[in-house]
Amino acid sequence: MVRLTPRASRDGIDGVKSGPNETYVRARVRAVPEDGRANAALVELVADEIGVPKSTVAVVAGHTARLKSLHVAGDPRALEQRITAWLEGIE
Repeated sequence: MVRLTPRASRDGIDGVKSGPNETYVRARVRAVPEDGRANAALVELVADEIGVPKSTVAVVAGHTARLKSLHVAGDPRALEQRITAWLEGIE
């Protein structure tokens, strides 16, 4: 899960937050939440962060909500290693 804050002063990942029901990555983008711009900026940000093409990252749930689920296509083992290393680096 990713909690997205649009209209931020900068694009970036702000860490991992553990809530009572779920754990999520906090992200912020400068894009506005209109016509999918903030979602597109999130996809690009996450792809850059984990080092995959942006065409392999997609928002699959929460298109109009702050909490979003993402899907990253590719080899599951390689992605697990990349994402685990990325998450450990931002905690």
